Amino acid sequence: MKDGLLTDRQREVLRYRKQGMTQQQIADIIKTSKANVCTIEKSAMENIRRAKETLEFLYTLDATHLCTIPSGTDLFEVPGMIFAEAEKAKIKVKYDTISLINRLRESRPQSYKARCICEDVQIYITDDGEIYFG
Repeated sequence: MKDGLLTDRQREVLRYRKQGMTQQQIADIIKTSKANVCTIEKSAMENIRRAKETLEFLYTLDATHLCTIPSGTDLFEVPGMIFAEAEKAKIKVKYDTISLINRLRESRPQSYKARCICEDVQIYITDDGEIYFG
């Protein structure tokens, strides 16, 4: 592990998976079992998840808690809620409606199903209008 949280083997497996290879194909190439490739891939994804959580924490240190989006909220109502709270705080949000929805979907995929928020989501904002989801 020289340049991050992933081992060389984890990077190799993720590169092959990105190319569309199956775990069995990768196992054949790197001369190991499919079960080992599965374990390597799972560990890599866990390391990535932890890194994302750490970065989220770091980014929210310099941000202000703007609001909490409650479970059960329609995903398309979220931008309006964020814009209203940011206006109260006198901060201009850097994103438009579609960008906010996309950012939420990318950063918190486990937090919604279809168009419904399925767990409370903390919204943070920096003075320059950057939004983070906690």
